[in-house]
Amino acid sequence: MTDKRTEDMLDTYFTAARDDAPLPSGDFMARMQAMALAEQPVRQVDTPAPSWWQQILSGIGGWPAIAGLAAATVAGVWIGAVPPEAMSDSVSDLFGVSAGLYDSSGSFADPLSGFDLAFSEG
Repeated sequence: MTDKRTEDMLDTYFTAARDDAPLPSGDFMARMQAMALAEQPVRQVDTPAPSWWQQILSGIGGWPAIAGLAAATVAGVWIGAVPPEAMSDSVSDLFGVSAGLYDSSGSFADPLSGFDLAFSEG
């Protein structure tokens, strides 16, 4: 404000209001303190960080995904060890070896026989 005369008039009213300010009652202060304490945040219990196994498990998709992976693994091992008749011809044509662990004569077939050429080249 630029008018000092108006400021002086207001100062007298403000001073009078400050001098006559009533003190709050003890009951009011107790209620106010109780409300303030109720609004304060409570310290939370620290939760430990998940282990690396739990992080991997949640990244994969949890236990349902692990069950699906286990079922697919078992099915893959089963089909690889004892292939169905319809699959054994197509797999043997594709790789040039028998698809199962047993060849057509019934004896045990070496599953790594396809690597013989890789080892023989110098």
